[in-house]
Amino acid sequence: MRSEVRVTFKNSPPVRVDLQEVQPMPHEAARQWLDEQFTQMGCEPLRPTGKLLLADKVVVVAQAGGPAKFADPQWALEFARAASASLAKPVVHIDVAALSISY
Repeated sequence: MRSEVRVTFKNSPPVRVDLQEVQPMPHEAARQWLDEQFTQMGCEPLRPTGKLLLADKVVVVAQAGGPAKFADPQWALEFARAASASLAKPVVHIDVAALSISY
């Protein structure tokens, strides 16, 4: 089965990370990695209520990382592993401009 994470930014080429031959990240480790990135990058919740869904966290971390972070292959791979594991989906597309995720 295909396994990949694709991230698209406005006015930038999409980033595609192939996870086919990569060791999956455990779910709890993925959540922790995303939490750490969210805090380190000073991210804010998308919703005015402050409630932060896991999918929202994936989008916000991708947005904060931007094309510059995704240019680092190691960071991009860790993000992809965390996104795929936390969302429990083998194929994930994150559209940063639209703040959306599709599977």
